[in-house]
Amino acid sequence: MRGPGEPAPSAAATGTGTRTGAVPADRPEAWRVEGSEVAYRGAKTATRVDRVHMPGPDGDEVVAREYLDHPGAVAALALDDHERVLMLSQYRHPVGHRLWELPAGVRDEEGEPPLATAQRELREEAGFAAGDWYELADFFPSPGFSSERIQVFLGRGPTRLNADEIGFERVHEETDMELRWVPLAEAAEAVMAGRLHNGATVVGVLAASRAARDSFASLRPAGTGS
Repeated sequence: MRGPGEPAPSAAATGTGTRTGAVPADRPEAWRVEGSEVAYRGAKTATRVDRVHMPGPDGDEVVAREYLDHPGAVAALALDDHERVLMLSQYRHPVGHRLWELPAGVRDEEGEPPLATAQRELREEAGFAAGDWYELADFFPSPGFSSERIQVFLGRGPTRLNADEIGFERVHEETDMELRWVPLAEAAEAVMAGRLHNGATVVGVLAASRAARDSFASLRPAGTGS
């Protein structure tokens, strides 16, 4: 226990490694891989096992790390002039739930930029297009066991498309999707109350709710990069 007036121990002294200062930022890093093999390959993803050089108690050692090799995904948060979010309800078999989600999809078209994928998903799943697009969120949903990266884009000025403009036939889980316009504030309340569970939807709705504080002035216009 510290005595009166005695300063608290430093982070280095306590071994916590905690630092104060500027907001931290993630950075790319790659540890050396001894070898890699595909244990299972599905239609869009694969399970990969890498043998990675990592620090150990007796120095460098090679450790197996199994993960889902994923092409990435995008989501489109369409927001109308009344600040309502376009959401759809879809059955998700792995979790045994019907979830309210943003239009979204896997980046499975070779060479298609993420923004173009988001625009395509909004058109195919919801039957809408948007006039102005912005970068809203960019995250790894399960970095401990998946390489998946999800990019969420905000689309303003949505307009309904006719069947010829959509050019897509919905099948399987997409055949009975319900569409609904939900006020952004109510969607954020549903997230905080634990009523929405889809990761891209939770992140996108909270990011949009935060961005709405300055009328979305802080958002960057979306480009067509990867």
